[in-house]
Amino acid sequence: MRADVRNWFHRRTYRSRWSPAALAACKEDQTISVVLPALDEQDTVGAIVTTLKDAVVDEVPLVDELVVVDTGSTDDTVAVATEAGARVVSAGEIRPELGHRPGKGEALWKSQFVTSGDIVVFLDSDLIGVGPHYVAGLVGPLLDDPAVSFVKAFFDRPVNGEGSTQVGGGRVTELVARPLLNLYWPELSGVIQPLSGQCAGRRSTLERLPFASGYGVEIAMLLDALHLVGLDGIAQVDLGRLEQSSHQSVGDLGFMAATIMHTALRRSPVRQLVPSAADLTQFSRLDGRQEELVRPVPTAERPPARSVAAHHRRMASAGAEVS
Repeated sequence: MRADVRNWFHRRTYRSRWSPAALAACKEDQTISVVLPALDEQDTVGAIVTTLKDAVVDEVPLVDELVVVDTGSTDDTVAVATEAGARVVSAGEIRPELGHRPGKGEALWKSQFVTSGDIVVFLDSDLIGVGPHYVAGLVGPLLDDPAVSFVKAFFDRPVNGEGSTQVGGGRVTELVARPLLNLYWPELSGVIQPLSGQCAGRRSTLERLPFASGYGVEIAMLLDALHLVGLDGIAQVDLGRLEQSSHQSVGDLGFMAATIMHTALRRSPVRQLVPSAADLTQFSRLDGRQEELVRPVPTAERPPARSVAAHHRRMASAGAEVS
């Protein structure tokens, strides 16, 4: 590890040592929103919302908004999250004049128009065993140090459903994201889990970032935050153990990897060589024959929310009809 990266690692790597009560006492007039993007997560989202609402909304007033952004669930996700106490909003109904795209990144981007927190925490909805320390850990560095603008989580992950765990990233992190970062952005080589969906940022930072609509949203946020606030504005926090309710197939991981590669390379020194649209060809074997599957790689991105709001204000002041 480079000396400057090692220095950053030691200064900006935290453990989740903050108590919600201590953070609530020191947040002063700052407000905090927690956003959970969800798609068919009826088995897990209710427990997450209940835990957070009880611990960091009702018992300790740390979180001011707890919002689930649904991206088209066909199960009981909306009903379960509502019953648990979250405010549930459909991504397609947020700023409908802007259209709607599938993907987690769309939910995160759209959430900026229906939340108001000075600090925004993003948590996945398929997590098992979420505790209040998830929110406290991600918020802690932001309340502790005004120089920190964006926080990523890292954690131990169960291996193959067994009792053993691993730290670091999953397969796509280790085979794709980390090699890319070390090659083109070595200053980020100390980020333990660059694809973690558990992150937080100041609204003033997040609203200046573009949001990739698909699987590339996590690495895009990290790279764009680096460009915007510099390495010292980024921190990472150890949340302990994290378990997800399901895991991707190898084919789906390949699709995820392709999306991440395209998203990252569009921000790299070789961006002029990256096509604006691409397909991923995959194969499966069926009855002794190779079956071809061609999947379009999502490359669409949303512009920074601040630019959309500014355009809306300009149109309104000019007398144009706006929604």
